[in-house]
Amino acid sequence: MISADVLHAAGEASPLVPNPWEILATGLGFIVLMFVVVKFIVPAFEKTYQQRVEAIEGGLNKAEEAQAEAEAMKARYEQSLADAHAEASRLREEARAEGAQIVAEHKEKAATEAARITEQAQQQISAERQQAFVSLRQDVGSLATQLAGRIVGEALDDDARSQRVVDRFLADLDAEQTDQSRTGAAQ
Repeated sequence: MISADVLHAAGEASPLVPNPWEILATGLGFIVLMFVVVKFIVPAFEKTYQQRVEAIEGGLNKAEEAQAEAEAMKARYEQSLADAHAEASRLREEARAEGAQIVAEHKEKAATEAARITEQAQQQISAERQQAFVSLRQDVGSLATQLAGRIVGEALDDDARSQRVVDRFLADLDAEQTDQSRTGAAQ
């Protein structure tokens, strides 16, 4: 092997042994570079890092605030929805009660009207019955007078006499019907 002295003596520098000026220049460059990195680059990185941390923390805080606000809005919405359901339920109940009251009023009016119509119809029937009874009494009286005149052989034109005969005939007829209805009820 060739020793370092041999190569140095030959005038060639050894690649294994650095030149002192190169070491000094490299050391000074390293120190300047370290000074620039520590003085300018590291604070810039630190500032950027701090801004990112603050932005992330601010974003998280904003997200938490937004989440809290969203939950508050959701709670208000759910409360409003519950209130709306309660109001709708109350309105339904009021409508049912009002409907039942209206139905009851209409039933009462219908019952009153039906009673009025029934009473009016009964009065009309009673009046017609009375009118029919009077008409029948006159017709029966007239026929009875004619029949009695034919049987007796003379005309019964005297109105007072014929009226007495008719009244007696109808009274006898009513008495006979009353006796028959009593006898039928007794059996």
